[in-house]
Amino acid sequence: MAVGLMSVILAIDTATPAVTAGLVRRDDLSVLAERVTVDARAHAERLTPNVLAALADAALGMADLGAVVVGCGPGPFTGLRVGMASAAAYGHALGIPVHGVCSLDAIGVRTSGEVLVVTDARRREIYWARYRDGVRTEGPAVNAPVDVDPGAARAVAGSPEHAGMFGLPRCGPVHPTPAGLAAAVGDWSAPPAPLVALYLRRPDAKPLAERR
Repeated sequence: MAVGLMSVILAIDTATPAVTAGLVRRDDLSVLAERVTVDARAHAERLTPNVLAALADAALGMADLGAVVVGCGPGPFTGLRVGMASAAAYGHALGIPVHGVCSLDAIGVRTSGEVLVVTDARRREIYWARYRDGVRTEGPAVNAPVDVDPGAARAVAGSPEHAGMFGLPRCGPVHPTPAGLAAAVGDWSAPPAPLVALYLRRPDAKPLAERR
């Protein structure tokens, strides 16, 4: 397989129960290989094996990578920390840029028309954003499903369990994909901004002084 030097992007996401790793050609966003494990409790255990398996499937090595893109949420603290820390480590070790994107964008960017994207936020809540022809128009935010206004949306993408709560047709994808992660990067030539996790709500644990 002929691949242009430094044109291969490693795309990873751990913001949802899907532990996603894939290799994407930057020029045309074609997917060279991908491995996805759906297990909300296995982010730490499955991410590195999925990265290595995707590289093996594409007959590539770490030295062939030109950049990393990682989903920065919204998502749970533990899951996001695994993906973002791994992405930062790969970038540092290989001397390549690391681009962070909104994980909901990695779902919504490849949709058409008016679409609501939802993922599981636990605590009977959802993370959501609205898109028009792949461009985010509102969100990301976290709310109970009953408090989310689908607006002009004509379909719902993302978590199938939660998409079904809105009485609208469902569309794909159901979780961030390698191609979607790469497509969510606005400008590959620009220096990447520092990675910032989109938690959207405060952690459960509080400092002792704050509890007092």
